[in-house]
Amino acid sequence: MLVLITDLDGTLLDDDYSFEAAIPALEMLKQLRIPLALCTSKTRAEVEVIRRRLDNQDPFIVENGGALYIPRTYFPMKLNTSLRRGGCAVVEFGQAYPKLVDGLRRASAESRCTVRGFHQMSDGEVSRCCGMPPDIARLAKRREYDEPFEILDGDAAGLFAAIERQKMRWTRGGRFHHILGANDKAHCVNLLIHYYRRAFESVTTVGLGDGPNDAGFLSLVDEPLIL
Repeated sequence: MLVLITDLDGTLLDDDYSFEAAIPALEMLKQLRIPLALCTSKTRAEVEVIRRRLDNQDPFIVENGGALYIPRTYFPMKLNTSLRRGGCAVVEFGQAYPKLVDGLRRASAESRCTVRGFHQMSDGEVSRCCGMPPDIARLAKRREYDEPFEILDGDAAGLFAAIERQKMRWTRGGRFHHILGANDKAHCVNLLIHYYRRAFESVTTVGLGDGPNDAGFLSLVDEPLIL
């Protein structure tokens, strides 16, 4: 069995957040019944919209490994979680969003590095910054496990060190840095691959990504592809 695990921004989606150029490949995947698992820094609210447009029924990972969502009847075996949300079993890895916001504030003050996080931005500001429609920007602000931020002034290295001293992590996506807990995309992808290999005798995994926050999960798959 072949399984594709793909990042969204800059990978499946182009700079205009469109997957139109990938439609022939997506149609071929459906014909061959090859699962396409989405693995992104986007929120669950954003991914649910994209999955409906793709008619995608496969597992997905949100907010840089904050949580893994698996449709309830997708795998034949019992999953190690009792959490259910929106028709999916959910395995949470991420730290609560308010703690991340507070951690970013503390690290900014300690390092004297001025930052601006999504929680400080209006829907319109996120829309203009990211080049996305206002309704999608509203969904992008519905964070649960990950806070995107931009550095406005100061020593970035000092900020990152201050984040790490709080036992938190940071990464870089396509447009923003992100502060998160003890999770990343690799944690979720590792578990997802484990589930696939429990359910099927032979599984080959292919990963697609374009940013530093994809490096961890690309190191886990059989065939990593960097765009």
